[in-house]
Amino acid sequence: MGRGDLTDDEWVRLRPHLPKSGQRGGRWASHRRVINGILFRQRTGVPWRDLPARFGKWKTVYERHRRWSADGTWDKVFAAVLADADAEGRIDWSMVSVDSTSCRAHQHAAGARRRPPRVPGKRRTPRQHRPDEGLGRSRGGLTCKIHLAGEGGRRPLALLITPGQWGDAPQLIPVMERIRVVRLDGGRPRTRPDHLGGDKACSSRRNRRYLRRRQIKHTIPEPGNQRANRKRRGSRGGRPTGFDKTIYKRRNEVERTINALKHFRAVATRFDKRAYVFQGTVTVVAIRLWLRG
Repeated sequence: MGRGDLTDDEWVRLRPHLPKSGQRGGRWASHRRVINGILFRQRTGVPWRDLPARFGKWKTVYERHRRWSADGTWDKVFAAVLADADAEGRIDWSMVSVDSTSCRAHQHAAGARRRPPRVPGKRRTPRQHRPDEGLGRSRGGLTCKIHLAGEGGRRPLALLITPGQWGDAPQLIPVMERIRVVRLDGGRPRTRPDHLGGDKACSSRRNRRYLRRRQIKHTIPEPGNQRANRKRRGSRGGRPTGFDKTIYKRRNEVERTINALKHFRAVATRFDKRAYVFQGTVTVVAIRLWLRG
């Protein structure tokens, strides 16, 4: 077993959630070796062609990652791993925090075709391709942003990829809508944390109304301009927002979650041209964090 490969315990947790082999041509043979190759690339950031020979053909490793990113397999595995963790009581629902981080896009991540080539006999899948490909231009060049919700144990519950110049406040609701942990013993999936934390960038009247409607307690500081505008409106401005400094200190947990994600170089720097492939890259890393327990 090489450095960074799946341990036996991690493989036992992951194996039941992978697509079954036995399809025509043995397409899904050697799951463990291929996934170890995918993890090696995400950890080191090497080009796919430079994968060590012990992982087999680089094309096989790349194509399986690309295909599973496109058809939602990684998302299903992530949901299944979360369900197992919740059944074992390993998800800390007492405090979930939202935040984002910018990732510099490598020059090879630019230049994707605006319209994918059509394959004879196959239909294009709209979910695979986005007009912006999750890339935005800023002073530093092309950037990508990862929005996420992290639980108290410093592991991600939900992920969202956007262009680098998109703000945090408009993405809070889409990120919260992605929190959906299935209960193995039946019943409705869990979608609400006990408490939500966020920084000033997440503050908006729309977000606070959304959280109140869902009866989610939250600790989000109010920026000075919003506070001044509320006071200027008088009684129509609404009540002051409650703010508990002790609870807010726990918001560092999501920052530590981001730090754990960015230990993988393929997340810290985006090398993937397509947004759906980069989404799969981040999802694979999130799965690995949960498998570590």
